[in-house]
Order: sequence, then structure tokens, then C-alpha cells
Amino acid sequence: MTSPIEIEDSATKVAAEGEAKPKEAEASLEGRSPGQLMWMRFKRDRTGVICAWIVLAYFVIGLAAPLLTMLSGTDPYTLYGQDPAYADTPVLDDFGLPLGSFGGVSAEHWFGVEPQLGRDLFAMMVYGIRTSLFMAVGVTILTISTGVVIGLIGGFVGGKTDYYIGRLTDFLLAFPSQLFFIAFMPVVTAFFVDPREETPTYFRALAILIVLWVLGWMGMSRLVRSTVLALRGREFVEAAKVSGASNWRILFKEILPNVVSPILVQFTYTLPSVILTIAFLSFAGVGFVEPTPDWGRLFANGARTTEEAPAFIFFPGVALVIFVLCFNLLGDSVRDAFDPKSGR
Repeated sequence: MTSPIEIEDSATKVAAEGEAKPKEAEASLEGRSPGQLMWMRFKRDRTGVICAWIVLAYFVIGLAAPLLTMLSGTDPYTLYGQDPAYADTPVLDDFGLPLGSFGGVSAEHWFGVEPQLGRDLFAMMVYGIRTSLFMAVGVTILTISTGVVIGLIGGFVGGKTDYYIGRLTDFLLAFPSQLFFIAFMPVVTAFFVDPREETPTYFRALAILIVLWVLGWMGMSRLVRSTVLALRGREFVEAAKVSGASNWRILFKEILPNVVSPILVQFTYTLPSVILTIAFLSFAGVGFVEPTPDWGRLFANGARTTEEAPAFIFFPGVALVIFVLCFNLLGDSVRDAFDPKSGR
């Protein structure tokens, strides 16, 4: 026979379990923010996660360039083929071509050396990655920020403000940015720098930054403007206006959080494009010049020595293709993560 105490204990246990289940169900049904949902979808995308780690590795390589060259025992400026201090370990033959196979690849020079001068390719490449990435991040942040602010103002205010911003955007879009820069750089150099003096590297970097910034924000501006035009008539915006919220609060508290998705996606597509543009400018001879390490200069020098030193264009080319491909795939993954209708 069951005692009354056991029956009471059993009833208490059942009641306790009955109270716990609704709490567990309530916890499982707890709401998540759009950012948390985006992060959950992104983590399920293996391609996006792998590409994110590869892109992060490039930035780590750029930041750790001095440490990496310290480990390799080389630097991007020493002329190992001409410096008498390295005469005991020659890296070039009598014709100025790298000794050894595949452009002089060896235990001392991991990616080979540059023909005629003998500079270490590994050191030049990691420092070139650093130069290109830092410049591209600066240009991308400036262009995206400027495009977002101008697009928000034009789309929200409307009227004459939107009209004049639109005409300014059309005017700047008429400039071919790369050709304009090729023609613009010698004029700026002659105006600010004595022709008898060499143009400082910081001046070239500043000129590249300003020109690509001034001629690069229009696409982001139009994207944000079109999104704001679709949002400014929504119920939550009208409710904010009725409650007495200021225009600045409506812009940056109500509308801006709803355009984060296209902004992030556009960022992931803009940065690799800027890197390719900077590389093209250096390849054309109007970007960074000797002896500043840069991806574009490596391609320019490698194009002249492909037959003699294939490694000089192979390693930088593979590195650039991998970076641009992974960043573009990362952009696709971010776009799919923000899209609630995506099945990925």
C-alpha cells in the first residue's frame, strides 16, 4: 500500500515537472534579433566560414609582415643579387637570372628572387599585401561611409535636395576613375612636388586615397537612396514621426538599421574591387613606384620576367586570385545570411 506521504511526494514531483516544461518551452521559443538570425545562417554556410577564415588570414599576414620577414631572414629592400655583403651566397647568374629552379626558390628565399636585382619575392609579397590591404580598407571605409550618409539624406529628404544630389552623382559617374587618375596623378605631382625631387610614398598614397574616394561613393549612395525611398513610407517610420521623433533620430535609429544588410554586402564586393584598382594603377606606373612593395608592381615586374622567373608572377597571382575569390564568395554568403528567404 502506498503511504499518503509517497502520494504527496509524487504529486509534488509531477507538479514541479509540469511547471518546468512551460519554462523550457518558453526559453526555446525566445525571440532572436535579426543579427542573431543572420549569424546562425552564416555559421551553417561552410563556404562562407572557410572564406572568412582565409580573408582573416590575409589581414593577419599583412599585419605580421615584419615578423614573417624576420622569420625568413629577408626584407623587401635588400638587393641580394648586387649587395657585396651577400657575395658569398650568390642568387643570380652572370646574366642576372635567378639561380636554381622556378625563379630561385630555396631555403633562404622561399618564393625565389627578382631577376637583375635579386630582391626576395616572399618579403616583397607579404609587404605588398600589407600595402594593398591597408589602402583598400581605407578607401572602402571612406567610400561606403560617404555613400551611406549622402544616400540617407537624399532618399529621406527628397525634393530639391535629392535632385541636386542625383545630378552631382550623375556628374561624378561620368568620370572614368582609372583613366582620370592616370591623367590626374602627373598634374598633382607637378603642382605639389618639385620635378627635380622624387614623389614621396605618403603623397602617392594620399592621392590614391582621395581620388578613389571622391570617385567611388556614388554606387553606394544610389543603393542606399533606393532602399530609403522604399522604407520612408513604412508604418514604423510614420509612427516615429507621429511620436515626435526628430529627423536625425528617424534616419539613424529607424531607417539605418534596416539598410545594414545591403551596406555589408556592398562592402564585401567593394574592397576586392578597390584592391584590383590599386594594383592596376601601380601596374600602369601611376600608383606606387619603386621601392614600395605593392601587388600591382609585382605584376608589372613579373610580366617582364615571366620566362626567366615564373615564380615572380605565379605566387603573387595565385595569392591575389585566392583573396578576391574568397572575398566575393564571402559577400555571397553574407547576402544569403541576411536574406530570410534563402535556403542556405
